[in-house]
Amino acid sequence: MGSLFENHREEVERLEALKSLDEKIASAIEKVKTLKEEKEALERRVRELEEMLNAKNQELEQLRSEKTTVKSQLEELLSELESIQL
Repeated sequence: MGSLFENHREEVERLEALKSLDEKIASAIEKVKTLKEEKEALERRVRELEEMLNAKNQELEQLRSEKTTVKSQLEELLSELESIQL
């Protein structure tokens, strides 16, 4: 009879270990799912920031071009003024 009780107890322990393992697996799956969603959200944010950066870089390039144009026009005007004063 002790042997029957011992077998039952071992079986219960195995079932509890299996249940614990199942819970750990379910928890790990949830964590992976959450991390995947966070990763996707972060990737979207990175794309948004890259687009903003590209837009700002284009704006900066346009401003530099305008600066060069204005500088050139001012230099021409100054040159004309110098020639008039002579």
